[in-house]
Amino acid sequence: MMLIGGASLLFVLLLLSCFASEFSTATDFVSWTRYLQDPESITSNGSVFRMGFFTPKGSKYRYVGIWYNNYPEFNPVWVANRERPIEDSLGTVMISEDGNLVIMDGKKDVVWSSNVTTSARGNKTAHLLDTGNLVLHEANTSTSDEVIWQSFEHVSDSFLPKMKLSSNARTNVSVMLTSWKSSSDPSPGPFSGGINPLNIPEAFVWNGTRPYWRSGPWNGQIFIGLASMESVYLDGFSLQNDNEGTFSLTYKYAMAYISYYLLQPNGTLLQVYSGEEENDRGLPWSSYETECDVYGKCGPYGICDPSKSPICSCPRGFKPGNLEEWSRGNWTAGCVRETPTNCGSSNSSKRDGFLRLQKMKVPAFPEWSFPLENECAKRCLSNCSCLAYAYTEGVGCMSWTGDLLDMQKFSNAGVDIHIRLPRSELGKARDLKLVLAVTLSVGVVFITLSVLLLWMRARKRRAVTKLQETVTSDREESPIISSGKRIQDNLKLQDLKLLSFEELSTATDSFSSATKLGEGGFGPVYMGKLLDGQEVAIKRLSRASDQGLEEFMNEMVVISKVQHRNLVRLLGCCVEREEKILVYEFMPNKSLDEFLFDPVKKDKLDWSKRFKIIDGICRGLLYLHRDSRLRIIHRDLKASNILLDEELNPKISDFGMARIFGAKEDQANTRRVVGTYGYMAPEYAMGGLFSEKSDVFSFGVLLLEIISGRRNTSFSQEEQYCSLLGFAWTLWNEGNIMALVDPVISNNSHQIEVRRCIHVGLLCTQELGNDRPTTSTVISMLNSEITDLRIPKRPAFTERQITHDTESSEQSEGTRSINHITITTIEGR
Repeated sequence: MMLIGGASLLFVLLLLSCFASEFSTATDFVSWTRYLQDPESITSNGSVFRMGFFTPKGSKYRYVGIWYNNYPEFNPVWVANRERPIEDSLGTVMISEDGNLVIMDGKKDVVWSSNVTTSARGNKTAHLLDTGNLVLHEANTSTSDEVIWQSFEHVSDSFLPKMKLSSNARTNVSVMLTSWKSSSDPSPGPFSGGINPLNIPEAFVWNGTRPYWRSGPWNGQIFIGLASMESVYLDGFSLQNDNEGTFSLTYKYAMAYISYYLLQPNGTLLQVYSGEEENDRGLPWSSYETECDVYGKCGPYGICDPSKSPICSCPRGFKPGNLEEWSRGNWTAGCVRETPTNCGSSNSSKRDGFLRLQKMKVPAFPEWSFPLENECAKRCLSNCSCLAYAYTEGVGCMSWTGDLLDMQKFSNAGVDIHIRLPRSELGKARDLKLVLAVTLSVGVVFITLSVLLLWMRARKRRAVTKLQETVTSDREESPIISSGKRIQDNLKLQDLKLLSFEELSTATDSFSSATKLGEGGFGPVYMGKLLDGQEVAIKRLSRASDQGLEEFMNEMVVISKVQHRNLVRLLGCCVEREEKILVYEFMPNKSLDEFLFDPVKKDKLDWSKRFKIIDGICRGLLYLHRDSRLRIIHRDLKASNILLDEELNPKISDFGMARIFGAKEDQANTRRVVGTYGYMAPEYAMGGLFSEKSDVFSFGVLLLEIISGRRNTSFSQEEQYCSLLGFAWTLWNEGNIMALVDPVISNNSHQIEVRRCIHVGLLCTQELGNDRPTTSTVISMLNSEITDLRIPKRPAFTERQITHDTESSEQSEGTRSINHITITTIEGR
C-alpha cells in the first residue's frame, strides 16, 4: 500500500509540475515566487515579445534572451548572459535573495545578474513589456516611476522602437549597441554603435575605438549624411539634448509593422523589417551599400564617389599623398595640397578663396560656428585655421580646422562644402571656363524647360479633353482608381449633371467675393443660384491646386455613387478648358466649425443637437466603410468638412483625398501623407498606413471637440497640455472628466450620456489601431447597445515633445508614454 501511495503522489507532483510550467509560460513576469526553468518562457502582455532560453545555430551553449514572439526567424533582440553562457540545460531565471534578477546554471552558480543595489527580494517583480523592455521594479508598482533596472539601459545588438541610445561626454556614461562576436556567438564583438556627443551629434559605429561608419550630423529632423533618410515620419528618429551633456537618440515606428535596427557582427547596421504579409519581410536599409560607406575610405581630403571607377579622387588643388599606393587602390594616405594656402595676405588678388563641392556628405567632426549663412564664408576666411565650411538648415554654419575625413559624393542628397584654396589654384582661366559652362548649361536648361512646359500643357489639355469626353458620354463607363490601382470598373456617370462654365459664372456673379462661402483645401467655394432657382455650393479648383485630374475624378465619381443622408450630395460638374468645378447641394448653415468654435453661435448647439451631429457623422462613416457599394476611407475628417443643413443635420463632405478599397483590402500604405494636423492617426502620420481605424481616430478627435467646444490644436505652447487629447486624458485620470465639457451643455441631466461619449472618444484615439473600435462598434457604444466599455489606455499625441530641457523618450511602459510629432512632410489642408 505504501508503494502505491508513493507512486500516486509522484504522479500528482508531476501533473502539478506540468500545470505550473504551462501557467508560467503564459505569464509576463518573474518574481521571487515564480521563476523560469529551461525550457520555459514568458510572453509580454500583448504577446509581442517572448523571453526564454535559446541556443544559437552552430552553438552548444544556452542563453537567456528576448525575441519577437511571432517572428522566430529573427535573432533575439536582447541577450542577458552573453558574456557567460550556460553549459547545461538546467538554467533558471529568478529573483535572488538580494533582490536582483539573476540567471543560474545547473550548479546553482550565478552566470548573470542585474547587479543593482536594492532591498530584499520579497517585493520584486521583473515584467516583460510589449516594447521588448524587461523591467525590474517593486511588486504591484508597474505603473509607477520607480524602476530598479531595465534592459533598455543595457542593450545588446538591437535598437528597438522606444529604446534610447545615449552618450554624455562629461560623465563618459553611454548606452550603446554592441555586436555579437559571430552569428553563433552572442558574446560582445568588436563593433559598437551609438551617439558621439559632439557639438553637432552624429551616429557612429566603431571598430574598437576606431570609427567604422557614421551618419553625418543631425539637423533636427534627419541625419544629413544618409542619402536614403527622406523624412522624420518615415524614419521615426528623434534626438534630444538635456543641456547637461547627454544626447539621446530614440526611434518610433508605426506599430502595424515590425521594424528595428541590428548591428551585425561585421559592423553593418541593418534595418530589419516585416509587414503583415509573409513576403513583405526583409532588410530595407543597410549602412553598408557601397565601399564609400566605410569611414575614411579615401583618406584625408579624398572624395569617394561610388558611381566612378576608381571610387576615390582628389579635389582641385590636391594630389594623392602616396601616388604609388594610390595607383594600387590603397587610398588611406588620402590627398595633400598642391599649393599652401595664402592666409592673411593684404593683396586682395592673392587672398584665399573657396572651392565649392556640391551634394556632399560633410566631413567628420564639424565644429558649429554660428547660425547665419551669409557670415559663413567671411568668418572662415578671416580665420587661418579654418580649412572648410558648410551650411545646412537646422544646423547652421559648420567649419573644419583639421583634415577633412570621410567625404562622399551623393547623387540626390547632401550639402555643399566649401574648401579653402589659394587664389592661384582657383585661377581666372578656370573661372572663365566655369562661367562659360554655366552659361551654356543655363541655356540648355532653359530650352529643355520650355519644351517640357509646352509638352505638359499639351498633355494637360489632352487629359482635360479626355475627362470632358468621359463626363459628357452617357454610355461612358469609368473605372475607379485609388492609389494608382484599378478598384472597380463600370461606374456610369450618366446621372451627373454637366454644367457650362458660363452658367456657373452667372450663378455666382462671375465668382464674386460677395458669393464666396470660404476657402477649401483645393480652392474657393461659392454660393450660387442656377437658372432653375436652385441654390447650390460651387467648388472651383484652383489652377495652382495640388489636386490633379485623378483626385478630381476620384471625388466626382465617389460622391456621385454614394447616397446617404449624412453625406453631401453632388449635383453636377463642369470641365472646360483648365477649369474643374464641382456643384453640391447648398448647406445654409455652412460647416460645423463655424458653430462649434464661435462663442456666440455655439449656444445654438445644445446637447441633443450635438449628439444628433455625433450620431449622424458616425452613421455616415459606417456607410462609407461598410455599407456602400464602394469601401471608402475619407482620410480628412474634421469639423470644417462636416456641413450642416437647415435642421443642423450633419453631412460629411470633401472627398478629394478619399481612398477606395477593394473587396479584400483592409488597409493600405502611402508615401504621400495628406491630411490635417491634429486629426491624423499616428500610424498614418508617421508610417503612411491608413484604414478604417485611421478614420475612427479622426472621428474620436472630432467627438471630443464637439463635447468640449475646443479645437484639438487650440492649446498654446505656454499651456500644460499640448492638445485636447492630453487635456482629456489628464482629466480622465483625475476623475474630473466633466471639466472637459463645454459650459453650454454642462447640464446634469445629460451627464451619463456625455461621459459615455467622452469614454468612446478616448477609445477612438488610442495610439494603436488595434486598440480602437470599428465604426459599427462605435455606434453600438454611443447608443448603449454595448454597455460595458473597456478602460482606455493613454491616447496618442498627449504630451509635448521637449527637445532641450527634459527627457522625452519612453524607457518603459511603467514610467511614462510620450507621443511627439513635428509636421514636415504633411500636405496640409
